[in-house]
Amino acid sequence: MQQKGLELMFAAERIVVVGGDGFCGWPTALDQSARGADVLIIDDFSRRKIDAELGTSSLTPITSIAERVAAWQSTTGRSIRVTELDISTSADWLESVLSDFRPDAVLHFGEQRSAPYSMLSAETSRYTFRRNTIGTYNLLTAIKNTASDAHLVHIGSIGVYGYSTKPWTMPEGYLRVTVPASVAPNDIHEIMHPFEPVSSYHLTKSMDAQMFEFYARTFGLRITDLHQGIVWGSQTVLTIGAPALVNRFDYDAIYGTVVNRFILQAAVGQDLTVYGTGEQTRAFIHIADIVECIDLALRNSPRRGDRVLVRNQVSESMCVADVAKIVADATGAGISCVDNPRIENTSNSLRVDADSYRALGLVARTIGPETVRDEHRIAAQFAHRADRDVILPKSALRS
Repeated sequence: MQQKGLELMFAAERIVVVGGDGFCGWPTALDQSARGADVLIIDDFSRRKIDAELGTSSLTPITSIAERVAAWQSTTGRSIRVTELDISTSADWLESVLSDFRPDAVLHFGEQRSAPYSMLSAETSRYTFRRNTIGTYNLLTAIKNTASDAHLVHIGSIGVYGYSTKPWTMPEGYLRVTVPASVAPNDIHEIMHPFEPVSSYHLTKSMDAQMFEFYARTFGLRITDLHQGIVWGSQTVLTIGAPALVNRFDYDAIYGTVVNRFILQAAVGQDLTVYGTGEQTRAFIHIADIVECIDLALRNSPRRGDRVLVRNQVSESMCVADVAKIVADATGAGISCVDNPRIENTSNSLRVDADSYRALGLVARTIGPETVRDEHRIAAQFAHRADRDVILPKSALRS
């Protein structure tokens, strides 16, 4: 039976969601299925294995992928297929799956997504490189070798631009430059914006961008690279449709993004712990807006032969201290500053151009009292599951 209020809308007919069991991948898979797409999830469930490795778990109880897709079919009457596959080690199998499924689009969420995890140790840094760089290479070659015209949508990071203060707004991927007059007077070009990664994780995203440029220019692959801000929130209208559909809520020091960590701390009665002075400015976007952005990206894809289409998937930029104040004011929590465990600038400004999504009609959520209280209610509901020992890092994080 179709869930009440769920309208099926046109979407690409066949969509592969790599990493479709994850924090952003799962709600996106549901959203595209609800819009009418035939969805295939490819995942090796490594995020669940990392939970076991770190001794952490989602605040919200997560069911198995089999229970998830069964609940989705029971709730909506729509099916989602699942293939367990590690794209970084099973290139031939990946090609076979894409050849059989013939997707119209491939959504690439299948990378190790935590900068802190990439800085835990030499081994986690190496794992991040293997998983992200080799996995993305294998996916690109699989699309090329199967002669597919599938639109590849990749979840990148706004952090590839770096977090040093720059006297300009971060453009959407490309920077306009003027060639010196001695070489070519008044000759203006657009080049890829220089990268300035601050962790092994961000370095892999920068390397992804170089691979995308090569494969689009050389082989004509249609690629959209979404330079995404820090994701906050946990649920969408579809993930709350049944208990087995619930999405992750990470709050630990390694995978819990700053807003969610603050909201969890408020729910368990802790002070919000600000790293350093809190003058680090970051870009943010709500999880529910991710699924809207992905759908807009799918509906507005580049043509074959176009350069990589870069969109800054960002709602707003704000310094961490201001985020803490909003959460504290909305929940009544206190605020404490602690030594910063990360290697990063103590302060910066960050202005980001996100006009392309606004032009497509996106009206994004912002971090404010009402949106914070909505997430606080979810955190409070499951606060008894929180492990307070994993909220703060045990040691300095270095890549």
